[in-house]
Amino acid sequence: MAYEVTATRRRPQRFEDLVGQEFVAETFKNSIQSGKIAHAYLFSGPRGCGKTSTARILAKALNCEKGPSATPCGQCSACKEITAGSSLDVIEIDGASNTSVNDVRQIKDEVLFPPNTCRYKIYIIDEVHMLSTSAFNALLKTIEEPPPYVIFVFATTELQKVPATIKSRCQQFNFRLVPIEKVKEQLALAAKDVGIKADDEALYWIARESTGSMRDAYTLFDQVAAFSDSEITYDKIRDKLGLVGVDRLNELFGLCVQNNTSEALLRLDDYLQNGVSIEQLISNCTDYLRSLLLIKAGISKEALLGQSCERFSKTVLDGWNSIQIERALDIFLSLYRDIRYSLSPRYEFELAVSRLCWLSQYVSPADVKKAIDAVKPMLSKVASAKEIEVEENSSYVADVQEYSESVDMGAPDDEGAPEEDIQAPFPDGGAEPPDTSSINVDDIDNVFKALIDELSVENAMLSGAVSKTENRKLEDGKITAVIGSQFELMQLRNGASIISAFLSKMFGKTMAFEVSFEDRKTVEENQPLPVPVQILRDTFKGSVITLK
Repeated sequence: MAYEVTATRRRPQRFEDLVGQEFVAETFKNSIQSGKIAHAYLFSGPRGCGKTSTARILAKALNCEKGPSATPCGQCSACKEITAGSSLDVIEIDGASNTSVNDVRQIKDEVLFPPNTCRYKIYIIDEVHMLSTSAFNALLKTIEEPPPYVIFVFATTELQKVPATIKSRCQQFNFRLVPIEKVKEQLALAAKDVGIKADDEALYWIARESTGSMRDAYTLFDQVAAFSDSEITYDKIRDKLGLVGVDRLNELFGLCVQNNTSEALLRLDDYLQNGVSIEQLISNCTDYLRSLLLIKAGISKEALLGQSCERFSKTVLDGWNSIQIERALDIFLSLYRDIRYSLSPRYEFELAVSRLCWLSQYVSPADVKKAIDAVKPMLSKVASAKEIEVEENSSYVADVQEYSESVDMGAPDDEGAPEEDIQAPFPDGGAEPPDTSSINVDDIDNVFKALIDELSVENAMLSGAVSKTENRKLEDGKITAVIGSQFELMQLRNGASIISAFLSKMFGKTMAFEVSFEDRKTVEENQPLPVPVQILRDTFKGSVITLK
C-alpha cells in the first residue's frame, strides 16, 4: 500500500473525532437528531483545525443510508464515496481557483438538478473569501432560497473578508485552535499507531511548534519521525533541527546572571559555530525567558512551559527578579525585529548578550518611583526651613526662648534691665558674644554687618538670609526689612527671636525684628542675558525671573 501522511490517515471521520471543537460537534449532532438542518453554513477559523473535515462528516451524516444520523456508519456506499472524495453529490470547490461569476453561474445551473444517489447535494466551497465581489453577489439568491435538497458549506480562514450579506444567510461556526495538551495526546496516538516511541518532551515541542493546528502538528510529526528511526526524542530534534535545548540555555543565561561577559560571548560563539542559526537561537532564548517568567508567576503547567519546571536553572531564577526577566524578554523580542535590517545579526546578538550580563543592575521605573517616594520625607525636610532650623538650632532656639521669657518685652525702656544685664545666650554653652559697644547703632548697615558676622559662626543659613534683606529701617522699638524670596522669608521669621535678642543686646533695650516679602521685578525682555544664563535657561526650559 502507498504511504499515507499522518494528517490524511488520521483525518476525523465522526463528530466525536473532532479535537478541540466540542461545541461544533455537539451542535451538529443535536441539529441532525432533531431534523433542524440549515441550508447554508459558514465555517471560520485558523488553518488545520478541522473545517473541511467537519464539512465532510456533515455530508456523511446527512447522506448515510442509515441516516440522517449523528453517527454515520462509514460502511455504506455513500459514506465510502464521500470519504474517498468521489461522491457525485458532494462537490468540493476550491474558492481560490474558482473566483469568477461564471463559476458561480455554473453552480446556479447545477442546483436545479436533484442529487444522483444521495439524499442531499452538498457544495463545500473552501477559502470562500477568495471569491470576487460579483461572484458573491451572484450567489446571494441561490444560498438564500436553494432547493430543499441543496446545502452549502463555506469554509474560510479570513472571516473579515466575507461580505455581511453572505454571513447573514448562513449559520456561522467559529473553529478554535486546538489546546497543546490535546495536540500532544493525538501525537502520542499517532506514534503508537505506527509503532514509534516518543518521549513527552519531544511531543510537547511538536505541539507547541504547531501553534494549535492539528495538520501542522501531524506534518511536523512526519518530518521528525523520518529522521528519528523508531524513537523520537527531544535530543534528536535538537541536534537535527539545530535547536538549543534548555540545558544549554541554562548555561548561557547562568553566565549572564554571574556577569561573566567573556564566557557568555564565547559560549554563544560555540553555539553558532555548531551550525545553529541566529533566528532559531533567538527564538529558543525567547521561549526560555517566557518560561522563566511563567515560573516566576507561579505557573508550573508543563503544557505551557514545554517541559518540566525542574529543568530550568535555579541560578537564573534566583539571580533575576520578574522585572529583570521581563526586560530580558523585551530585549530579545526587539532583537528579532532588529536583525532584519541589521548590518550584522551576529553583532546584534552579541550586544544583547552583553546587555544581559549587567541586567542584575537594572532598576525599573517602578523601583525608581519607590525610591523617590521613600526619600520624599527627607526632601521635604530639606525644603522646609522651619524643620531645618529646629534640627540645626534646637538648643539655640531653646536658649533664646528661655532668654526671651526672662526679659519683660512690654516694659518701658527705663524699667527694663540695665544694659549690662541684657545678654543673649548662644549655643556654645551660654558664652556671651564679642563686645559690640564700639558699633554705632545709628548706622543700620553696620548693625546688620555685625549681626551677619555673629550668625555666620553658628547659623550660616540664617546669616545668609539676613545678608539678603533690603530696605532696612529703624523705627520705634523695631527694625524692619524686606526680602525677595519666600523661602528666605520663612527662615527669617523662624529666626526672628534670635535676631531680636542680638539687636536688643546691641541697642540696650528690647528691639523687635519684622521682615516682609517684596516681589522682585523680572528682567526686562530686551536686556541681554549672559551666555551661561542663556544656556541654562534653554537646557532646562526655564525662564529668568531676576538677574543680579
